Amino acid sequence: MKNAKGTVFKYGDNVDTDVIIPARYLNSSDPEELATHCMEDIDKEFIHKVKAGDIIVAEKNFGCGSSREHAPIAIKAAGVSCVIAETFARIFYRNAINIGLPIIECPEASKGIAAGDEVEVDFDSGIITNLTRGTTFKGQAFPEFMQKIIAAEGLINYINSGR
Repeated sequence: MKNAKGTVFKYGDNVDTDVIIPARYLNSSDPEELATHCMEDIDKEFIHKVKAGDIIVAEKNFGCGSSREHAPIAIKAAGVSCVIAETFARIFYRNAINIGLPIIECPEASKGIAAGDEVEVDFDSGIITNLTRGTTFKGQAFPEFMQKIIAAEGLINYINSGR
């Protein structure tokens, strides 16, 4: 699995799926269409500023709310390479892995990384490096089977590849 490196967008506790992708856009399942509305109810400028490879850092319970897969799909399609949070809602965690969006729980990184920081994540080791501040954090590395799912861009691709 390749590393992630990008600029941080920072959010607080309880970022729910309704602000990640508002329900009024759920009539589409097209990832590119969903991406154009990603985070718009919590951060109107997000979609205009996000670049491929950027990283979302949040606090507790990221992805709470409904169980829709649209939320991680919108984040991934917007170009976000990784989401780091103190904790994730369990259904969001599983949906993210299923669609191939890398996510890492790390309370220390959640507290020690600010909006605009440049961060690099090594998925093999779980090491998160804040290049702006010169600090490192140890997140939970993915087990090998989860790395394979993410590398395949999601569970369906992984299964279809016969790995």
